[in-house]
Amino acid sequence: MANRIWTLLTTDIKELCSAEAAEGIGEAGKAAAELAKMFKEQGLDNSNLLLEVLNSPLAQVVGTGLPFVGMAAKLLAFFIEKTQEQPTLAECIFLVSQAAYLESFKGFLEQDENLLNRIGQTPVSDKVKQLLKKLADLEFSDKAAKETVICFRDSILAKEFNLVLSERLEQAGLEGSQAKILTKRVAANTHRYLIEAWAISGDAIKHLGQSSFSEWREEQQQYQSIDEYLEDQIADKPKEKVFAEEFTFKDIYIPLKAKPIDKNGKVNDRATAFDLETWAKDLLADEKKQNLVMFVEAGPGRGKSVFCRMFADWIRQQLHPVWTPVLIRLRDIRTLQKSFRETLKDAVNASFASDDGWLTDKNTRYLFFLDGFDELLMEGRSSGGLEDFLKQVAKFQEACQQSSEMGHRVLITGRTLALQGIERQMPDNLERVQIQVMDYGLQQQWLNKWKTQFGAEKTSAFQNFLQDECCPEQVKSDLAREPLLLYLLAAMHRDGILKVEDFQGTNSTQAKILIYNQAVNWVLTEQRSKLLNRDLTELETEDLRRILTEAGVCVVQSGGECASVARIEERLKADNSVKALLEEAQQRIGDNPLRNALAVFYLQQGSKDGSVEFVHKSFGEFLCAERLKESLEEWTEPGKKGKGFNTKDSDMDWEIYDLLGYGALTAEIVEYLMGLLTTPAGAGEESSFRPVELFKRLEDFYLRWCEGEFIDLLPESLPQKKMRLLREQLKTQDLGQRQIDLYAGLNVMILLFKLHRYGQDRDKLKDQMVFYPCGKLNAEGKLDDASRLLGIIGYGSCVGDSGFLQTVGQYLSGAYLSSANLSSANLSSADLSRADLSRADLSGADLSGANLSGANLSGANLSGADLSGTFGDVKWNENTNWENVRGLDTAVNVPEALRQQLGME
Repeated sequence: MANRIWTLLTTDIKELCSAEAAEGIGEAGKAAAELAKMFKEQGLDNSNLLLEVLNSPLAQVVGTGLPFVGMAAKLLAFFIEKTQEQPTLAECIFLVSQAAYLESFKGFLEQDENLLNRIGQTPVSDKVKQLLKKLADLEFSDKAAKETVICFRDSILAKEFNLVLSERLEQAGLEGSQAKILTKRVAANTHRYLIEAWAISGDAIKHLGQSSFSEWREEQQQYQSIDEYLEDQIADKPKEKVFAEEFTFKDIYIPLKAKPIDKNGKVNDRATAFDLETWAKDLLADEKKQNLVMFVEAGPGRGKSVFCRMFADWIRQQLHPVWTPVLIRLRDIRTLQKSFRETLKDAVNASFASDDGWLTDKNTRYLFFLDGFDELLMEGRSSGGLEDFLKQVAKFQEACQQSSEMGHRVLITGRTLALQGIERQMPDNLERVQIQVMDYGLQQQWLNKWKTQFGAEKTSAFQNFLQDECCPEQVKSDLAREPLLLYLLAAMHRDGILKVEDFQGTNSTQAKILIYNQAVNWVLTEQRSKLLNRDLTELETEDLRRILTEAGVCVVQSGGECASVARIEERLKADNSVKALLEEAQQRIGDNPLRNALAVFYLQQGSKDGSVEFVHKSFGEFLCAERLKESLEEWTEPGKKGKGFNTKDSDMDWEIYDLLGYGALTAEIVEYLMGLLTTPAGAGEESSFRPVELFKRLEDFYLRWCEGEFIDLLPESLPQKKMRLLREQLKTQDLGQRQIDLYAGLNVMILLFKLHRYGQDRDKLKDQMVFYPCGKLNAEGKLDDASRLLGIIGYGSCVGDSGFLQTVGQYLSGAYLSSANLSSANLSSADLSRADLSRADLSGADLSGANLSGANLSGANLSGADLSGTFGDVKWNENTNWENVRGLDTAVNVPEALRQQLGME
């Protein structure tokens, strides 16, 4: 545009160096003289734009130290004084935007010395000069100027400036993609300098109604708050030390690979694994996919949280402020608000989020990292917490795509198994991937980083350990390819704790348990000198371990990875031996021995009481499983003279509610628990696992639970007692009596189904350990209560529409459900492999995605049953028994392959 301001100032470039000019523009005199000098040296005497500074070697843009923003404001004042005329809004913004853009660019060059050295001295090309000439002729209206003030990055000026800078950077040697990214960052960062120039111009442009100084200050405080957040909450995360090591996550981290998950929730195993970070970067950049939530799933210890830390910091370093990373641990969200916006406001502990308009400021686009969606299972359970939360997130992402004021993106991570039972309610706009275990190449990259920390000799010895023929295949090909377990293996091998012969005769679960078990002992013994001096606690390792198992229960029941020390103290009061030890230790050291003992696994600061936080969720789950094992074994200890049991029924009943009436057992806890129970006793030791006795006692509890015995007790029912204790200890606890009663019963059912499978796999036990959820057949060939399981499925709705399915659905393999009434039951995606469903009433049942491999369906009624839906076709194999199935001709969505197999028309 024909800019009168610049025309005046460049009429005679020599005047800018004169004393009169310097005096006339006050404090900007020296800067203007520097600018004039540089323009003249580069042959830019006849320049039409301040942006023509880019025609000079880029090193000079930094080297001169020109205060572009302050200078532009002073040049406006100089114009008014010289001409006694008021510039238009378009003229002001056209000049000030160039200064702000150059200030932003200069800031990035100053931050990256390597980049400046690489491109700093490159002369300008003719194409850049042509683009600048075109820019000088740009028609720029007051309307466009107003849009520029509101959001520079989306303005016409940003588009034109970016063309010039991107070409200049490419011509200076940057690759096209690098040049475009840096240009976008410069444009996104220009607004903070634009409002600064706009505000400090003062009286010179007050006729245009510019923002007041107080408004500018508020915006600057927002930017300052974001800067502080990024430095304190994002930049420091990769620098945190791994466990009690001296090295950091950054020192040992390697990029992960993933595979896509289809709409049915199935991983595409045929797809080639791709780099997870590259996938996320591509989705961020793809303008056609701004409505998609980036959804990263994986099992425990696969690197989800570390990926969030590392990638968030990469965004900070390489893409901010195009994207501003915000990292949220979902376990820290104690209450789900009515909308995701409100939940975000509560979750982000920074002043920039306290402003009501923080999400509608067009100049800031956030990338929200929501780490650990499985942690939300403990919150809002009575209202389907996770399901509702995912719907909120999906709706928010769609709103961001549709709104011109919000351009934010969401990346969420969590454990795949947490989605069990809610697959059908999953939003459509989730771009789902699953992190894969390390391939050979990634494992070698990790070992090279380990070698950097501990040398070639120790690393080579560890590699020999993994390659040893005595090292079980599941350790080599499975466990040693998971980031957390690989670290534990390497660290314990380094310290001489782990030997290859330790794994002989173990299966995969037992090998994993061995690693965690050794890891706990390792922290309590070998690493104890670094973390805890025995004089601080006066407790032996065994006592510390007992405390930690109780802490594990507290942490799991608290719904995350931490629990208050006060709650752990309260639970330990019931253990007389530990209570006596703690009291004795306190008298000796005059301090709280429990807090000191818990320091072994780190004491997280932040709450008044203090809280213990395990370094990884898996430790809490493992220790919780160990605590459950202790109780399950105690419940079957014979009483005096071999009569009855040491633990009375009433005591066991309460302990079941206390240990299991909090929420659903995770698949990992169940795996650890069964592995711990069934691990053979050592030489000369007697096994404490009495499977038949345990099965019988749990079965008796189940039958009484089905009758409502425990919820009907007076004056205080067991669910009511557990609810009272939870609410006293957890302020955010919202479970009612029904939910607690339900979870206690469903978790016992899980144990019964697992014990049933254990017994059926052993000839000596198969007749003694048969779980009949609906009772046994009576003399008339009918079940005690054919609708019992159907009633339990209905009861499950008190924690969500799929409460039963989400909690128990994956454990129905091998279940005895012959003649059961399951009419209209929701069994979608349930694992019914090898289940006995003979003569069962499955009319109207939803079996879409259910696994019926090896199931016995002879004589079953499938009238109106749905065999294919949101989660794909029902699964079956050659061992599935379809003999005399009734009603299949009226079933819905019968897969074509099944029709052909059964000869249906």
